[in-house]
Amino acid sequence: MSEQHYLVGLDLAGRRVVVVGGGIVAQRRLPRLVGSGALVEVVSPEATPSVEAMADAGELVWHRREYRPGDLSGAWYVLCCTSDTAVNVAVAEEAERVRVFCVRADAGSEGSAVTPATGEYEGLLVGVLAGGAHQRSAAVRDGLLDALREGRVPDGARAPELPGVALVGGGPGDPELITVRGRRLLARADVVVADRLGPRELLDELAPTVEVIDAAKIPYGRAATQDAINDALITHAKAGKFVVRLKGGDPYLFGRGFEELIACAEAGVPVTVVPGITSAFSVPAAVDVPVTHRGVAHEVVVVSGHIGPDDPASLTDWDALARLGGTVVIMMGVDKLDRFAAVLIAGGRAGDTPVAVVQEGTTRNQRVLRSTLDRVAADVVERGIRPPAVTVVGPVAGLARELVGRD
Repeated sequence: MSEQHYLVGLDLAGRRVVVVGGGIVAQRRLPRLVGSGALVEVVSPEATPSVEAMADAGELVWHRREYRPGDLSGAWYVLCCTSDTAVNVAVAEEAERVRVFCVRADAGSEGSAVTPATGEYEGLLVGVLAGGAHQRSAAVRDGLLDALREGRVPDGARAPELPGVALVGGGPGDPELITVRGRRLLARADVVVADRLGPRELLDELAPTVEVIDAAKIPYGRAATQDAINDALITHAKAGKFVVRLKGGDPYLFGRGFEELIACAEAGVPVTVVPGITSAFSVPAAVDVPVTHRGVAHEVVVVSGHIGPDDPASLTDWDALARLGGTVVIMMGVDKLDRFAAVLIAGGRAGDTPVAVVQEGTTRNQRVLRSTLDRVAADVVERGIRPPAVTVVGPVAGLARELVGRD
């Protein structure tokens, strides 16, 4: 049985670190080295655009040449990242002579040090070594970080809870599409005020002691008023609870997130805002509709469809939208598609403009309707498409026809 490595943390701040090679392997290692405060020098005749950009930004020094004996003089740590075994051997041999620990990316067991699979969680730097079995160490690292972020593993010295309220964008519906920070804060919540469009499955993972308040705003049905939601956030926060307002999509894209921020600020309640993946872009992407595409659409406009184009309260210039040749994404407008389609056609949009309507995108109930502007309203009724749904109008909605073997 081979001897195990000794896992240690190196303080490299202000110390010279030499990386031989400027390819993808080096590119992966460099950000953490730079982040440690090390004085990083790359020796390589060529480098990836990302490595070159780091040099141009002054984050490291790039010597644009081949490795030469003596390059390791004064170094505290060395990484061999070239694709040339002979060069890596030469670097490792020099490192051995000058007594500098050296990582060989091409043959970990041949160096005097190995790079663990690492990750960070609130001041903890997690490192896993598996005797050179890199996939295994990475899998264990990822599992441990996920468990820490989700609160399934205690971190031993829990960081102080954020005070007040966190406005968390939960993404389009798939629980795996919430941000890492959003999921971490959700795991810390004492109270969760949840929309029906948020990732509902995540509520089942909360501890039994967490109070869940249903703030579902069901279209055309029972609804919690915004004032009631604001009051719940403020009341629980002032009672010393950490409150997470779990919203679908992004809090600031037709999510009334800023209204809640204002209410909390006026009440003296601190707020943390966690942006989310907006359904306006992610839901179309889930069904092979890019909202922009080179040579097809150079602009994309996201419009609220909660009121019709002829409503006096509408702030949208539908005539201007009709004159655009790019993409219009309509949120919350399934029941008014006949009016939206009519005003766009009247303003100049062709009736055969492709349209995609996606109901409950990224969830198990996802449905997609592909139509044209002059037929979409009737097709929605015929197919029974209902809210919540995202509608995409424009040439990009027809690009999926170019794909083979995909819906």
